[in-house]
Amino acid sequence: MKFETEYIEKLAKIIADNELTEISLEDGEQAITIRKDLPEVISAGVPVAASAPVAAPVQTPSVSGETKQEAKKGNAIVSPMVGTFYSKPSPDAEPFVKLGDTVSAGDIVCIIEAMKMMNEIESEFSGKIVEICVSDGEPVEYGQPLMYVE
Repeated sequence: MKFETEYIEKLAKIIADNELTEISLEDGEQAITIRKDLPEVISAGVPVAASAPVAAPVQTPSVSGETKQEAKKGNAIVSPMVGTFYSKPSPDAEPFVKLGDTVSAGDIVCIIEAMKMMNEIESEFSGKIVEICVSDGEPVEYGQPLMYVE
């Protein structure tokens, strides 16, 4: 037995109408979790993709404004994890990159400290650093733009 689309839409409406953040259901081997803040739904390690009609009530980030802005700036190098941004390998060293520097794909551009581990972040793009979005020692979120390469 599959969860019917109409049933899932009703669950999403219940979340929206009652200021809930999540509903989880299990029916034998099938499970579904609907969350307001996540476009993908995962329950008990089993991914359950939401169909287009179901995704409408679920809040998803708007990309139209960001996409236009990113297109002007170039390619974003984003944080692959939550942690603390460091532009230098040590406090007395020179930064890995500065505004206007040219980088190649694979060059180390910064460090993200997460759980006492220093993770070197490499550029996925070749080009010129046109913007550095984060200050040294600043906390960063997963997916947050760190800098732009044009």
